[in-house]
Parts: sequence; structure tokens; C-alpha cells
Amino acid sequence: MERIIDANLNRGSEALRVLEEIARFSLDDKNLSEELKLMRHKLNEIQEQNYGKLLKSRDSESDFGFEIKNPDKRNGIETIFKANIKRLEQVLRVLEEYGADNCFEDLRRKTYTLEKIMWDKLKSQYNRIILENKKLYLVTNSDKFESEDLFLDAVASALKGGVDIVQLREKNMDAKRIISLGRKVKELCAQFGATFIVNDRVDIAYILEADGVHLGQDDMDIASARKILGNNAIIGISTHAPNQAQKAVADGADYIGAGPVFTTPTKPGRQSVGLDYVKWVSENIKIPAFAIGGIDLTNVKEVTACGLKRIAVVRAIINSQNPELSAKEFLKVL
Repeated sequence: MERIIDANLNRGSEALRVLEEIARFSLDDKNLSEELKLMRHKLNEIQEQNYGKLLKSRDSESDFGFEIKNPDKRNGIETIFKANIKRLEQVLRVLEEYGADNCFEDLRRKTYTLEKIMWDKLKSQYNRIILENKKLYLVTNSDKFESEDLFLDAVASALKGGVDIVQLREKNMDAKRIISLGRKVKELCAQFGATFIVNDRVDIAYILEADGVHLGQDDMDIASARKILGNNAIIGISTHAPNQAQKAVADGADYIGAGPVFTTPTKPGRQSVGLDYVKWVSENIKIPAFAIGGIDLTNVKEVTACGLKRIAVVRAIINSQNPELSAKEFLKVL
């Protein structure tokens, strides 16, 4: 019985530490962090009271449980939270059943309440948390690929190289084909823990249950898109001038695209905004901003020198001979 108690006290303490870090660094919530810390110290206190007996019962070398692979994948803060709050609840139930201390029933009930509070806070800040560490954004274009399979191989290669957002942008494809292709791109994103965005088409983003949509200046307004997709959808918008960037922030955009920085064939007829706009955005816009337009490995350092450390790329990754290597080279600079 001591082995069971020892193992679960350790697991519970570990889960609480993970949850405590989420409350402290992701949610910036002092009260939640302190409450989780007190719970962790309570488990440690119980362990300390029986330290010699529990340690004597431990036999990690012969415990085959370590050899059982965990099928779960941790693809971001959401899944990390779910895994550890459930682990904590299970641990407290085991400890309660084995009668290690009469406090475990109260701790388990408190955990159920904390789960709801933390989940609500995570969802309210979900977009900020999701975008916080995203740096390399791939915008797709399948026009130059001989087959769908070759295109999907290129997307997979880019994701393997470290692309953390993929936007499905297919201007010359009918809705039925975009939906079919989108399901496959979304699946690839899920495998690599990347965010999946649909360009322009709010209806298709809704059908595909995408993480969000990217709008142009002439597309549906942000408020209407959010009404359709919900509060947790990531909504980005292209901007080409300071007034558009300021309006995007005021309208509740989660991120902006700033560009085109350089002249690019993917935006025919659109005059480049140059590096001055990139610098202005880096100094004045507080939401995540991705520089986009004609960026490749020969000029990306000019962009980052202006202060933006996030970029969106089309041809320089998706049409390169080795998208994985190209993505890695961009990330070295970023």
C-alpha cells in the first residue's frame, strides 16, 4: 500500500507544479498560483511525515509502469492543462481510497472547482496564449504543384521544419475542393501541433472547425466573423498602413499581417509598404504582428532588424526544394 501512496503523492505533486506554472506564467493569476502552491505543499507535508517508510517502499527499477507508453500528445497549453488537472483528480481519488489522509476528499472537491475556474480563464485568454510563441507562419499556394499529394508533402515538410501556423489560401480553387483539401491540411497541423487558419472564407473556416480565419481589408468585418466563429476563434487581418493596423486592434483582431513588405507576385497590383511600416508596427502595435510579402532568406534579416520577430512566408517555403530545411533556416534567424 505504501508504494501506491508514494507513487500518487509524487504524481500529484508533479501535476500541481505544472498547473501552478500555468497559473503563474500563462494566466498571470497570483491567487490561483498561490492556491495551487498551498495544495502542493500539503501533499509534500504528508509525504514528509512518512518519508522514511514511503521511500523504503519505493522500487522504481522493477516498476513496469515506466515502460508503458503514454498515447496522449501534448500539443500546447490546452492539452497540458487537461492532462494534469485530470491526473491530479485521479491521484487524489486514489489517495482518498487508500486512506492516506482525511484531507484528500476536500482537496479533490477543491480541484473540481479549480478546473472550471482555470479552464474559463484559459479559454478567455486562449488566443493570446496560442499566438504568444508563434513565429513562422506558412501561407499555402498549391497552384504550382503537379498533384495534391506533392502539395501535402510540402506542407508536412514545412511543419516538420518548425512552421507553427498554416493558412490555407487557395484563390483559384472552388469551395468544394478547398474544404476537401482543408480537412487534410488541418489533420497535418494537428499532427504537428500547429495552428490552422483559413484565408478569407469564414464559411469554410466554420465548416472545417479551423482555429481561425484570416481576413483582407475588403472581406467580412471582424465582429461579424467572430459572431459566426465564436469568441475563441483566432481572427487575423491584413494591414497595409498605420490606420488599418490601429483599426484592427480596436476591432478586436488577434493578430495582423503587415505588408506586403517587398513586391511579391502573390499580391499582384499591390504596392509594397516597405520596411518603414514594419518598423512602425513593431513600435506601436501590441498584438502579434506578422510581416509578410516577398520575404525570403536573403532579406529576412532586414525585416527582423526593424523589430518584428514574426513573419509569414509563401513561396520561400512552400515552393522551395526542401520546405523543412527552409523553415529551419528561417527559424534560425527568428
